[in-house]
Amino acid sequence: MLKNAMSHLLGARRSRQPLRATGTVQLPLPPSLSASLGYDAVGVPSRYGFRLMSHLPRTGCVFADADRWWWIVPAGSDLDLDWPAQAAYAKGAFVPAVRPRLIHQPDTRTPYTPPIPLFLMVCQVTGVTPSWAPSGDARAVSAP
Repeated sequence: MLKNAMSHLLGARRSRQPLRATGTVQLPLPPSLSASLGYDAVGVPSRYGFRLMSHLPRTGCVFADADRWWWIVPAGSDLDLDWPAQAAYAKGAFVPAVRPRLIHQPDTRTPYTPPIPLFLMVCQVTGVTPSWAPSGDARAVSAP
């Protein structure tokens, strides 16, 4: 009986999602969707989830757990954007989530939520003024 309980416990601890040493899991995209641009994830506190979902013009894959909702965006969507402190940006969609589940799948073949509208909406719901350049980083200047 104890052996059976341990095997169930160990089986439940194993996930189909890759686990990194840092205690994160990679959000798995449905196989029918093409992520040719690579993908990252933007997480916001779950209390903002429904509001963001209802106001975005287009929504890609969205995952949720008890604490956060995670939007799939193209890789590199953090370049030149200063995401608010309440948002978490996860490169490669490796997120510190416990059993995230897919709660929205788009009708199109792309898993992405457009990052600029998402960024602006996240700034709005968190009460932060949008900033287009990461703080402390040097900005590139065009040659004359």
